[in-house]
Amino acid sequence: MMQWRLADAKNRFSEVVKLALSQGPQQILRRDESVVILSLQDYQRLLGERPNFRQFLLESTPDLNDLDLKRDPSPMRAVDL
Repeated sequence: MMQWRLADAKNRFSEVVKLALSQGPQQILRRDESVVILSLQDYQRLLGERPNFRQFLLESTPDLNDLDLKRDPSPMRAVDL
């Protein structure tokens, strides 16, 4: 992974992006902090396979198939207004 000082990365941003796409992640340093520029393909690989929201709900536990969601047929209580 190539390291860049922030000022250099700002001045040569197109090159940083090109290298991130062709050679892999690029580290940018600012004082005691750093960030990494990486391609979308590398980022998605790091995230791994993730289910969409529908899949998550269908595959989640506990199993809600036996949950009784029928409405109570008894009349509502009387309320004095």
